[in-house]
Amino acid sequence: MTTWSTVRVIAGAFILLSLLFGFSGSPFFVSEWFLAFTAFVGLNLLQSGLTGWCFMERILRKVGLKSSNTCH
Repeated sequence: MTTWSTVRVIAGAFILLSLLFGFSGSPFFVSEWFLAFTAFVGLNLLQSGLTGWCFMERILRKVGLKSSNTCH
């Protein structure tokens, strides 16, 4: 996997988990504040799409994942 595809997997997992813990109808509901994390991930995805810079991708490159050339 490349860094960009890994970022998508991580972001998707974070969004699903935060909805699972933040939606009051969920059997795993903890607090509505988890929805703020959903918004945080969404804002970071938006920022990344507009600027082409992603902090998570930078971290993944430092730990040795192959960078994708198609997203830069």
